[in-house]
Amino acid sequence: MNAPPRDPDLQPRLPRNVITLGWVSFFSDVSSEMAYPLLPLFVTGVLGAGAQALGWAEGVATALVAVLTGFAGWQSDGRRSGQVRRVPWIRWGYGLPVIGKLIVASAVAWPMVLVGRAIDRIGKGLRGSPRDALIADSTDPGQRGRAFGFHRAMDTAGAFVGVLATAALLAAFGAGSGSSKVGITPILYIAAAMALASVVCTLFVREVPPVPGDGATPPVSKDTRADAQTVPLDSSSPSLGVAYWTGMAPVVIFALANSSDTFVLLRASQAGLSPMQVVLSYALFNLVYTLCSYPAGVLSDRIGYRRTLSLGWGVYALCYMGFALTSAAGIWALMALYGVYAALTEGVAKALIAKLAPPGRRGAALGIFNMSVGLAMLAASVIAGVLWDHISHSAPFWFGAGVSVMAMLAMPLSRTIGSRRTS
Repeated sequence: MNAPPRDPDLQPRLPRNVITLGWVSFFSDVSSEMAYPLLPLFVTGVLGAGAQALGWAEGVATALVAVLTGFAGWQSDGRRSGQVRRVPWIRWGYGLPVIGKLIVASAVAWPMVLVGRAIDRIGKGLRGSPRDALIADSTDPGQRGRAFGFHRAMDTAGAFVGVLATAALLAAFGAGSGSSKVGITPILYIAAAMALASVVCTLFVREVPPVPGDGATPPVSKDTRADAQTVPLDSSSPSLGVAYWTGMAPVVIFALANSSDTFVLLRASQAGLSPMQVVLSYALFNLVYTLCSYPAGVLSDRIGYRRTLSLGWGVYALCYMGFALTSAAGIWALMALYGVYAALTEGVAKALIAKLAPPGRRGAALGIFNMSVGLAMLAASVIAGVLWDHISHSAPFWFGAGVSVMAMLAMPLSRTIGSRRTS
């Protein structure tokens, strides 16, 4: 007897690896968001160093992540051994930040902060691409948007909890002014403990070999003809395919618009929000981001990753135009809308790249993607800083809105080119 037809609206459960990696990222982001807002206070207020020292620490950290994310993704494909190995990179990637945060917490001079941040960011660089590749390896093609959406939701939920925890602990320890080492140092140690919890969760992650040709399985998305590729499971193949490169191009273009959120928070402060209101507006952004990430992933599986990304970039353009024009009263609504943009793009972009990449080369594909986007965002932040200082405080936002519209226009062109070259 034939089995009854499957209801497409009944979504299968996400794989165990995806759920586990969600909790790994949750605890990791609680840790990161507890420590990150305190670094400027700690370096300048407690250790007595200048802003240049903080710039060196963050500059070295950004550079390390950009370089290592490509290397780790490439190596996790088994370039030497011929066997895909993602889990060791993930465990090391979440383990090193524990050491880094302990060094920062125990610092007596700013070079120790530099060393601690470097170790922390080495971990981030090592884990990102292998983790994203393992999520793709563990998931059926038709539910990858949902899987990456779930992961982003857990990641951002951790950020939301971390921000609120830091605010509460600062008040509890009486370190609201940022000048008390007695108050700030215990919070940094608590952040290290939360990072250790993420490492424990990685012990439950299991290796899953990629399935040959799963990129050719027709998903629910309407992007099937343009995105699908029938590829062998060959990690030694040097080519990632035309569809991969053309699909990645609009995302990298958009990254040139996507400057650091520091400028958004700075704009909120300039518009008249108090420091506590700025923190709460950032918490609002993370809350909306968390609530919308999973539904955005489900939407992307239904209407296509490219359409969802274009929608998100349109929301981003509206937000940036709003930041260029608004006063304090409008910041709150814009921060909420900014969370919608992030939900529509962050996980969806990774799902698109995982779909376009040959299964045996996903680590390298995601590594190159993450490295390219990271370097483009670094350039975007430099450009935004120059525009802010030398033209006007609204100029970075007009620039970002304009480039995001360019990325939207490039998306259908990239799809057409990729479809023709792979047909």
